[in-house]
Amino acid sequence: MRLLFLGAGGTGGYFGGRAAQAGADVTFLVREPRAARIREQGLRIQSPLGDATLHPKLVTRETLQDSYDVVVLSCKAYDLDSAIEAIRPAVGPDTAVLPIMNGVLQYDVLDREFEPHRVLGGLCQINATLGPEGQVVHLGKHANIVFGERAGPARSERCVALEQALAGGEYVSRLSENIHQDIWEKYVMLTTLAAATCLMRGAIGQIASTDDGTDILLSLLQESQAVAAASGHAVRPEADATVQKLLTDRSQPMTASMFRDLRQGLPVEADHIVGDMVRRARTLGVDATYLRVAYSHLQVYQAQRAAA
Repeated sequence: MRLLFLGAGGTGGYFGGRAAQAGADVTFLVREPRAARIREQGLRIQSPLGDATLHPKLVTRETLQDSYDVVVLSCKAYDLDSAIEAIRPAVGPDTAVLPIMNGVLQYDVLDREFEPHRVLGGLCQINATLGPEGQVVHLGKHANIVFGERAGPARSERCVALEQALAGGEYVSRLSENIHQDIWEKYVMLTTLAAATCLMRGAIGQIASTDDGTDILLSLLQESQAVAAASGHAVRPEADATVQKLLTDRSQPMTASMFRDLRQGLPVEADHIVGDMVRRARTLGVDATYLRVAYSHLQVYQAQRAAA
């Protein structure tokens, strides 16, 4: 199975690099400056699970010609339109597109552009970024990638082939029997995490340690869970227990990548994550007072950034 990863940043660089390291047929679609750096220095991964320097196959928009079996998208939501144009030449009659992006809005766009039967469901769980010298820096040992069919038999021929292609890497890879549920449970957790850490400008443990922090965290979680339930994807008890344990841990250092981007003055996925949850709550008649406050805060940030 021939895999094309769009970009070689923190997320795509880690999963694509580790898959290539394990023997998968991986090519990266990157911009020319990134390609030049990787050709010169290799794709370097720094991780508690082991460092690596790889020399993967590369293409740019100018040299991309062939179609691939699976195209993996790990871009930010605000880059989705340009990502679609970049990968279009790689999408042949039998190509599957696998987004491992945050949220759920991307599926409407990808279905419209490539037709629903081509678009798999996917998500990833990792804290990774690019270091100052272009290296992929994996923070912590957590690295999961989950994928599956959004309609039809879960163990389709293409998903079983992808499961085999991704086997053996320094991550947990799972073919999901219910990818919509997995996506929504991550969406609920991420919305809560992003809304809380951006609004409070601190880590989960710092928020939980304030007088009302735990109540605020759990209220954000409950609002997001109510939207998921009203959308037909009520969070399962085990997922709820896992998130509640995280949110009530006063020593928990976790922050959302959205907060880390905000702190650096970078673009954020506010509309795609928190904003989309607020809009869904309004449409479904779900109370989302805490989420609305968090989203207003993010909108002010975006307006200030645009005016700067």
